[in-house]
Amino acid sequence: MTYFFETYGCQMNIAESAAVEQLFIARGWTKADDVQKSDIVIINTCSVRATAENRIFGRLGFFSGLKAVRAKVPGAKDKTLGVAAEYVKDGAKPLTLVVMGCMAERLLNSLQKDYPAIDYVVGTFAKKDFGKIIEAAEAANGAATFSEADQNAANSVQSAHSADYAPQKTKPLLDDSPHYVFAPLSLEQGAFSTFVPIMHGCNNFCTYCIVPYVRGREVSRPVKQILSEIETLSKYGVQEITLLGQNVNSYSSTDEKFGQVKFPRLLEIICRKIEEIGSPIKWIRFESSHPKDMSEELIQVIAREEKICKHIHLAVQHGSSRILQKMNRRYTREQYLALVQKIRAAILNVSLTTDIMLGFPGETDADFEEALSLMKTVRYENAFMYYYNPREGTPAASLPDQVPLKTKKARLQKIIDAQLVITREEMEKQIGRTEMVLVERSSRDNKEEVLGKTERDERVAFKADISSIGKFVRVKLTALNGATFKGDLLP
Repeated sequence: MTYFFETYGCQMNIAESAAVEQLFIARGWTKADDVQKSDIVIINTCSVRATAENRIFGRLGFFSGLKAVRAKVPGAKDKTLGVAAEYVKDGAKPLTLVVMGCMAERLLNSLQKDYPAIDYVVGTFAKKDFGKIIEAAEAANGAATFSEADQNAANSVQSAHSADYAPQKTKPLLDDSPHYVFAPLSLEQGAFSTFVPIMHGCNNFCTYCIVPYVRGREVSRPVKQILSEIETLSKYGVQEITLLGQNVNSYSSTDEKFGQVKFPRLLEIICRKIEEIGSPIKWIRFESSHPKDMSEELIQVIAREEKICKHIHLAVQHGSSRILQKMNRRYTREQYLALVQKIRAAILNVSLTTDIMLGFPGETDADFEEALSLMKTVRYENAFMYYYNPREGTPAASLPDQVPLKTKKARLQKIIDAQLVITREEMEKQIGRTEMVLVERSSRDNKEEVLGKTERDERVAFKADISSIGKFVRVKLTALNGATFKGDLLP
């Protein structure tokens, strides 16, 4: 039997898809070469912005049509589904459709009513029961329902079947006591760079953000589990890991051996573990970090530990203290700028990137100018820039003085234009340097070239054999092509 994943949103979603994929692999399933021929499709959703949800709604419309063709429903339209139509020429082959992730959690009680083609809606805390969905799909090839005993055990896995696809319906199952369970492994097949989730959830409740409501409160993964996964990854030859959390640097756990462990200490423990076992892991990254938890101790650990990449994504979100307060970001403009100074004083040639939001409710021209001036003061190597979109259920959505869309777009464009200039100027300063580069893939534009990234998370294209993919090489940065360096491979 075959599976197919569509994953949207953040790195945590990528890691969680990989973890669920391990369940399929363990049971002998294979990845489908075409979604139209898969036995089960899993859509891992994002709910951070309305645009992400709208895209997923569009995909659900596509899969509703695909399921009808696969089930040979009379009148099903197959004009754009030729692969599926050919696949079922000799008889119906039902498709199981699963929706998981943040959007699934936010719309847990309504999603399958609005889209009856969905077979299972898996909320944030129900991933631990995903094995039962796989077993059901194996037993009935997409037309399965749980027994009463299975329903009681499955907690918040929800199952529903349209009459077009299966005649039976199952009562939705609700999770009465949410508890997040970390998967033992989040490695994609054949990957040499992977994510390692270390904490989950958020306690910050920024007024614009839906994450605390769909991910729950912060839960830190036990140190022992993290080290165990790193041992496993080392055996697979992984070269780079990225520690993940909604607020990764707020990590805090109590361990029998190490006592109270906060994020700086965890980084040290991981570095020592890698050395102790002779792991091939050479680079350690982490995201996303919150400025309020970027302590002096953490800065010093990053500066001191060779394996920790000298790149920090430090989301500022705005440059006006007044707007930062309305966002509940828990720091001022001045505190953030002082933090940047500390980081740059301690960490040689550190690369800083950020997130910034324009058009938050009540943002004035003066507030915007403060945001623009902060970007010009800090001079980030790159930035994720976007305008505020109200998210239903967050405090900011009901605030007065919503900024007109036209104004938000104009301010965003001004910020983007300024950052593009800064990015180029900052990257030009790196030309002539020799960097270690982790080769990631072949170039799509030039078959003779490969693409890799530096410790500072910069992209580099250079001539090299594809046998270098997954390896570290020395490259001299020679020029810029847009936001990508050109380089020469060194012996």
